[in-house]
Amino acid sequence: MSRNIRSLSGSHSRYRRSAKVVNQGYGQHGANQNKNSLAGWTSRIGSALEDIERNVPKLRERSRDLFVGSPLAAGALKTTRTNVIGAGLKLNAQIDYEYLGMTLGEADAWETKVEREFNLWAESIHCDAQRMNNFYELQQLAFISWLMSGDCFAILPVIPRKNMPYDIRVQIIEADRICTPSDKSFDNKIVNGVEIGDFGEVLAYHVTQQHPHSIGLAKQDWKRIEKFGKETGRPNILHLMESERPEQRRGVPILAPVIESLKQLARYSEAELMAAVVSGMFTVFIKSKTPDENQVGQAIHPDEQISEYDDGTYELGNGAIVALGEGEEVQESNPGRPNTAFDGFVTSICRQIGSAIEIPYELLMKHFTASYSASRAALLEAWKMFKMRRTWMANDFCQPIYEEFLAEGVAKGRIYAPGFFTDPIARKAYCTAEWNGPSQGQIDPLKEVNAAIKRVDNGFSTRQSETVELNGGDFLRVVEEQLRREGGLVYDEQRDYQEILEHGEERKEE
Repeated sequence: MSRNIRSLSGSHSRYRRSAKVVNQGYGQHGANQNKNSLAGWTSRIGSALEDIERNVPKLRERSRDLFVGSPLAAGALKTTRTNVIGAGLKLNAQIDYEYLGMTLGEADAWETKVEREFNLWAESIHCDAQRMNNFYELQQLAFISWLMSGDCFAILPVIPRKNMPYDIRVQIIEADRICTPSDKSFDNKIVNGVEIGDFGEVLAYHVTQQHPHSIGLAKQDWKRIEKFGKETGRPNILHLMESERPEQRRGVPILAPVIESLKQLARYSEAELMAAVVSGMFTVFIKSKTPDENQVGQAIHPDEQISEYDDGTYELGNGAIVALGEGEEVQESNPGRPNTAFDGFVTSICRQIGSAIEIPYELLMKHFTASYSASRAALLEAWKMFKMRRTWMANDFCQPIYEEFLAEGVAKGRIYAPGFFTDPIARKAYCTAEWNGPSQGQIDPLKEVNAAIKRVDNGFSTRQSETVELNGGDFLRVVEEQLRREGGLVYDEQRDYQEILEHGEERKEE
């Protein structure tokens, strides 16, 4: 018997030692399946297809519903749109003049002419295929659609129009219209309307002729649009999205992680609002020991006209004295509203929501009551996200469209750019540009300006960079050009090169 006990105790100790060996590292913490706090946590691992692609339609649907029905959700998206895009990202051509063999004055003249040509197209509604928005308003539309739906698309058709020398157009397509055809008569794999090749590269997008959820009797049809032209390599369609995982093909709405919190908070706010409205009505009940069956349950609104000959009704009035019948007394209804804990609870949830979507609570709620340092820290943290998304928007939307515009201008002879179509490096040198948007703004303008001056004086920054940061302006164009003219430093080569730009072919023949 003692041997058996020793044997059992020995095996039990070996089991405990083996258990300790197995549960190491994360196995003792986040991956532990035996702790009471984690035993009920059920989760599954899946690819981007199962975790994201199959859930995108429902996420998109609920995100849009929150945008139109939840003030906090609408404010979050519009705040991001306003700070990232504002009135539109403006072109600031910055060519590599050294590689192109230009002087600084020649480069400045070339950039001025190109920006003038671009504004001719961008500031007109003719740049829009639907003739409704100019290029800067299209940026706003594409960006907020990107945030709301998870992604957005733009195709670049060529449509000639009168009184417009440029034929390239921009057509914004909503995310729902990119979907998998019902017949699936294609050899390649299609994920949510995105056709994928053998190496995982995107080959084409499948676009419905009308919105898939629109009410119409016309038969639904799909059009296959290749991502790049076979002969020219020209981008036929632009896809705006933020990738979360490798092999992800469609974007997720920015509100996806906080959809449940936003919906529950909206319900709670509506319930509190209704309770406060009811409380404001000051409802009273007449308690009677001998009730009249005809009067039980009848509500009288203060504005309702009551017959003076009806002795069975009661009316509330300012300073009124109402005589009650025998056995009757007044009983008030007090719902206890407004709720004193409402503001603290909502603030706590909003802080969590702001953390998930990278918008500090102060900016999300437009509630700046903390110190200068705290408010500035909140704005600086938010500005990191705004700059990141602005860079994405410029790289994925503005820059590709500008490059196609520039190619058309060079091909038509309106812009003089030797080597544009023959030398890839020269083409890149001509296309280099910055896209400036709204500035960060200042809480204390005097402190911000003094800090900018010190950064410039100590060589940490330039006047151009500080001007863009402070008000989105162009210091070189506004100040330095004026100083050069006043000092008689305008180069003759700039005037000569301007003539080359305007009469390029004639000068070349000479």
